[in-house]
Amino acid sequence: MNRRSFLKSSAVPALAGIPVVAQAQSAREKFRISLAEWSIHKAIQSRLATNLDFPRIAREQFGIEGLEFVNQLWAAPTQSYVSELKGNMQRSGVKGVLIMCDGEGLMGHSDRAARLKAADNHRLWVDIAAELGCHSIRTNMHAEKQPATPAEIDAFLGCCAESFTRLCEYARTSGLNVIIENHGGISSNPDVLVRLMKAVNLPNFGLLPDFGNFPKEIDRFEAVGRMMPYARGVSFKCYDFGPEGKETTFDMDRMMKIVLDSGYRNWIGIEYEGDRLTEFEGIQAAKRYLDRLLA
Repeated sequence: MNRRSFLKSSAVPALAGIPVVAQAQSAREKFRISLAEWSIHKAIQSRLATNLDFPRIAREQFGIEGLEFVNQLWAAPTQSYVSELKGNMQRSGVKGVLIMCDGEGLMGHSDRAARLKAADNHRLWVDIAAELGCHSIRTNMHAEKQPATPAEIDAFLGCCAESFTRLCEYARTSGLNVIIENHGGISSNPDVLVRLMKAVNLPNFGLLPDFGNFPKEIDRFEAVGRMMPYARGVSFKCYDFGPEGKETTFDMDRMMKIVLDSGYRNWIGIEYEGDRLTEFEGIQAAKRYLDRLLA
């Protein structure tokens, strides 16, 4: 199947039974549904779609108005490319929510020059996010070596506090947040994340709780609960849905209760990472689940 036929053939079943306008309006009552671009990374990496198609795919095929971009899926972060993407967003009637930024350096690197360079590398994405109307960029809290002992963790937090403060101060001039996702390693430890939030203590610094990305020894429900007071977004990580429309790999009802009981009422981004359902089927199933919560 080529890219053009892929985009056309997937549109009709995705929209079946979904009153797009009604769904978009009801999303404002409790939370709003966005789509993490990683949910279609296989399609993009297979060249069946591109980042420039993402706005139309989200709106026309899923009735979703919020976009969570992934910088690694872009062709090029040039001004002409951003302008074309912005035009596609306007024609599709969608909104930028955030940009997930990877590959720009280690914000917790023990070498000061390296970590400050990483902070400055993210400035390009702050500028692009501002132009696309996003509220945040998502960053990573990684080091060149995984800290393990209390002393190593303390030193790591000191390094991160310096680099993230620097980046937050730059982002503040554009009215953007800098947020950290639990994204493996030490960044998936909620105690460490909360310590960094308190150390930096800036209003545009926060977290992006992801329902996955926790090691087995960490209770994902307790961890997300610890993160929610600092949440500037929520990643609705999902893997599979059964015939009754329920997530089969963990208790999604319990997880969403934690999110909503925290008072969070902003964007919730679908990030499907399963294998049994196709990317488009997984997104559809996740959207149906969230729509039922909004009914």
